[in-house]
Amino acid sequence: MRISAPAAVLFDMDGTLVDTEVLWWETAREVAAGLGHRLTDADAPEVVGRAVADTATHLIGVTGGDASGHPSTADDRAAALARTAAELTDSFFRKVDAGAPLRPGAAALLASLEGAGVPFALVSASPRSVVDAVVAGSLAGVDFAFTLSADDTVRTKPHPDPYRTAAERFAADPAACVAVEDSPDGTASADAAGCAVLVVPSLLPVAPGRGRTFARSLEEVDLGVLSDCLRRP
Repeated sequence: MRISAPAAVLFDMDGTLVDTEVLWWETAREVAAGLGHRLTDADAPEVVGRAVADTATHLIGVTGGDASGHPSTADDRAAALARTAAELTDSFFRKVDAGAPLRPGAAALLASLEGAGVPFALVSASPRSVVDAVVAGSLAGVDFAFTLSADDTVRTKPHPDPYRTAAERFAADPAACVAVEDSPDGTASADAAGCAVLVVPSLLPVAPGRGRTFARSLEEVDLGVLSDCLRRP
């Protein structure tokens, strides 16, 4: 017999509900090229599933802040970091705003939760501008209880703040909530907040761990699968 439904389902956005991870990688690759760096698989852990500030910090770290790679002063590096973060955000927003397809099974799963009366929210490490663009576009009409962006908590993923804040907004115990994630950092964030996690990997593999259930696609997921995540040892 399956246990009760989750108090809330907390969905990651990029790579989980919408196929934007490829767009983010393209954005980072273009910005990196402008700084004289060729993005490779070795950069992926610092780019995929990471917040804008994290990726910008990585790119400045591997380039020195300009295409020449020459050392910069602290002020120069700070300015380069701000400039790079803004360029990443603006470029990614333009790509997303042009349209990002839903991941397979996403629409059906969201509709089934709405029909069953199970509350759900969007918990993203993307900036507010990008979240709002996706919600108004690819996810238009989806009845999220609320959306959280990287701008809405002091720390974003992989820290627990986003998922902990989402559970608090539902007045729910994090352990009674299921987070749906695709990336190592997002999974780490949900783990640290105390949520059960359903992992549907996209670009990066996610290691097995306590409280983690895996699916190959959202097409395999229904309310029963989400409920079963709560009793995963």
